[in-house]
Amino acid sequence: MSELPSALLPYQQRWIADTAPFKIAEKGRRTGLTWAEAADDVLIAAAAKSAGGQNVYYLGTDKEMTEEYIDACGMWAKQFNRAALAVEEGLWAEDAEDKHIKMFTIRFPDSGHKIIALASRPRKLRGRQGVLVGDESAFQDDLPALIKAAMAFLIWGGKVRLISTHDGDDNAFNQLIQEIRAGKRKGSIHRIPFREAVKEGLYQRVCMRMGKVWTQADEDAWVDETYDYYSEDADEELDLIPSKGGGVYLSMGLILSRMAHGIPIVRDSWKPEFAYESEESRYLTIKDWCIENLLPHLQALDPTLYTAIGGDYGRVGDLTVYPILQEGKDLVRRCKLWVELGQCPYRQQEQIFNFICERLPKFKGAGLDSLGIGSALAEFARQKYGSIIEEVKLSETFYLENMPKFKAAFEDGLLDDIPQDDQIRDDLRAIKKINGVPKMPKEKSQQKSKDGKRIQRHGDGAIALFLADRALSSEVVPIEFESSGARASCRYLEDVRKLHEDRGYGSVSGGNDFRGW
Repeated sequence: MSELPSALLPYQQRWIADTAPFKIAEKGRRTGLTWAEAADDVLIAAAAKSAGGQNVYYLGTDKEMTEEYIDACGMWAKQFNRAALAVEEGLWAEDAEDKHIKMFTIRFPDSGHKIIALASRPRKLRGRQGVLVGDESAFQDDLPALIKAAMAFLIWGGKVRLISTHDGDDNAFNQLIQEIRAGKRKGSIHRIPFREAVKEGLYQRVCMRMGKVWTQADEDAWVDETYDYYSEDADEELDLIPSKGGGVYLSMGLILSRMAHGIPIVRDSWKPEFAYESEESRYLTIKDWCIENLLPHLQALDPTLYTAIGGDYGRVGDLTVYPILQEGKDLVRRCKLWVELGQCPYRQQEQIFNFICERLPKFKGAGLDSLGIGSALAEFARQKYGSIIEEVKLSETFYLENMPKFKAAFEDGLLDDIPQDDQIRDDLRAIKKINGVPKMPKEKSQQKSKDGKRIQRHGDGAIALFLADRALSSEVVPIEFESSGARASCRYLEDVRKLHEDRGYGSVSGGNDFRGW
């Protein structure tokens, strides 16, 4: 005998398991989240006050939706064997303008609580306590007013749940989600695209309800047919991509408003044959380069301010970029130094990174792109400096969760004094909103350098700045760095130490980590 499946699908279980006071679900059509919410609401209303029980207020957008919800509550009450009185119908008559709002009520005599489901939003919700559920919130008549009223529920220990598909990029529902992702508002977000729901068993549950045997071929055909029905609306209705959700992410005006003259930019590139010189020669060449080009700027950093660095790696086609930021006493994060390396050998990229990091005052951390060629360099940095190094694997999920915070830092003036430079400007302009996700496109751009040569960039500076800002705005406590020297080859270091001393640079102290540079 086969095991009976769980009553709730995994994404429905995650939704109920999330006890955050304020949570939002952006979902594809007919994914069954309201049905799962009804189960949670019955348990809340049936529980005693001492066990966290409360009244539940459900706001739909029409009578049919409200009836579907209240029927689901009645079904769950029977399944949970909770004593509940029959559904009562009435009118929400608190305000003269609300006298035509249909109201359905289920009372739980053992707890003294009730579930009240309304077919539309009443004018007055203030003064109520309990759990507020706003279904298809993006389609509520006045969502901003509903949100204001909903926040009052949280003050006295209540909860707020907003569930909806999208209705445009500029809709208050989408803007609310962006505020939470940007860290401007506290809340929990659940993202349930239609295809993800299918992967977690949605169609199998449909088959169970219809008494039909599931097959993968039937599931694939059902998904294709569903998308065919929605046609051009499928992006928004099923895939959570708000309409008009494309184009440049950071406006030209916003970028220019955060740029400033006088921020040092150190750019250099090396010939391909440099990579095949001896280790000792490369080491000493780059050491001299660091002392000449980087050291004066690093010594000029304010020793009292927290400092962080970001890194986006390249080798031949792309650049390696290291922006260095400091957080001022006013909490504004400002760029103090911008470093770009072209065709720099991997070992020397690591050498330059270490030269910088070991001279950063109050070093708070680094965000390093660890995809592709960056994986090894980011790993080496983590081995050397520990947990203050974040190895970031850029993905749509990472972009979606973190890029809004980056944009908010621009908009709020918390990220400022970016070097005024056309190439950095164009890197930032390269961030696009693609299918609703702000990210760096795969396509590379062709730009002209100041000497007129064509150069190829892939938004390298934008990603590095994004990761540096994330590192500096994190809650990680800065540590005083002490190198373990564990990663480098002892033979290589001893050979270079001897050559270093032979060339008149003096004795190198500090074990095998060259902190005496």
